[in-house]
Amino acid sequence: MNQPAAGQKGQLIRGIGLIGGALIVLNGMIGAGIFALPAAVAASAGVLSPWLFLGAGVLFTSVVLTFAELSSYFRISGGPALYATKAFGPLTGFSTGWIYFVSRAASIAANSHVMAIFLGAVWPWFDTGTGHVVVVVVVIVALTLANVVGVKGGVRALAFFTFFKLVPLLIMILFGLQYVTPEVMFPSNLPTIDDLGGTTLLLIYAYLGFEQVLIPAGETSKPKETIPKALVFTMIATALLYFLIVLVYISVLGDAAVGGTLVDVGFKLAGPLGAIAITITAVFSIGGNLSSSMLATPRLTQSLADHRLLPRWFGHINEKYSSPANSIMFLGGMSLILALSGSFVVLAVATTLTRLIVYVVCIAALPVIKGKADPTTIERAYRIKGGYTIPLIGLGLCLWMISFSDAKSWILVGIVLVVGLVIYYFEQLRIKKQNASTGV
Repeated sequence: MNQPAAGQKGQLIRGIGLIGGALIVLNGMIGAGIFALPAAVAASAGVLSPWLFLGAGVLFTSVVLTFAELSSYFRISGGPALYATKAFGPLTGFSTGWIYFVSRAASIAANSHVMAIFLGAVWPWFDTGTGHVVVVVVVIVALTLANVVGVKGGVRALAFFTFFKLVPLLIMILFGLQYVTPEVMFPSNLPTIDDLGGTTLLLIYAYLGFEQVLIPAGETSKPKETIPKALVFTMIATALLYFLIVLVYISVLGDAAVGGTLVDVGFKLAGPLGAIAITITAVFSIGGNLSSSMLATPRLTQSLADHRLLPRWFGHINEKYSSPANSIMFLGGMSLILALSGSFVVLAVATTLTRLIVYVVCIAALPVIKGKADPTTIERAYRIKGGYTIPLIGLGLCLWMISFSDAKSWILVGIVLVVGLVIYYFEQLRIKKQNASTGV
């Protein structure tokens, strides 16, 4: 399936390899959540928490594998918006892409504030009124500029954050394993989980965000091979990493695990320096998550523009840097406005619901896209064993999680969708008038 004509000078370069793709997946999933989730899960699951994180990863792999197969049918950017467009038409494609884009902008805004809070734990000025604003502005502007200068610049920024996120966590695991006992590893007295649904939601939340690697496929080297490998291998590695982190967390803190954080683990292992080190690690973890979003998300609006679902301005490719500069700046500007206005708090409530809706649409798109593909494309595609069994498991999981969403989240998603549909309507009206004037 070929890339639509860009209609602009300049071309995208395929600067994302397997490592770059893996970094996008990893940082899409691992952000600020892992520094708080262990305590929330430990409150209801206790010593079972490490195994539940691993089990949730295995269960959620059904969704990831479905996307791995889906991605192997395309070589162009767009991800969820592209899949929905090809399967169900432009209106569904635009709607899917739009609500996902807005939720990503809100997430960037929210995480920039969380970064300021963590920095404030190291130097209090960062979490004062002025300092907090400075952090938010500098982070969003810097990441915007890093991605405008090209996809390789964005990948380098991502690699920088990933290194300083993973190394301290791996050191923490190494020193913390000495606290692991057979009783913690294989508990004989199993706790009763009262709120299984709520606990499962927390566990699955840890794995959301993998889909970001799908969006910049047009800038990925050999995307039909690279993206499925990046998705599957990184998902397995992340599940194992979560297992080890939570195992160490439970083992080191013991009864204090409920209400604690990874910062407390750092303090117990290495005193104040350990606590500071884990706090700074959280900053880099959030930075990696932000960098991953800023790298991937603009390619979504660029793809929508390429398919004439948004104004062509969004699809412009910068001649000097070979990047969708307009879409990148639009995301950065929108994220900054949301962050400084505080309205991101409202939108962030619906972020999880938005992703789940996108997952459902894409899983449903797989048989349609597969049915439209030619025999050669099908033969070369990544194939999941068992036919549609695994996608159906993933679909059921997503629908089950959606059932826990409250009315407020649905209302917010509806409002965002209505705003997007107004934009879509006027763009289609403009295209019709243009075609009428040129006799097309």
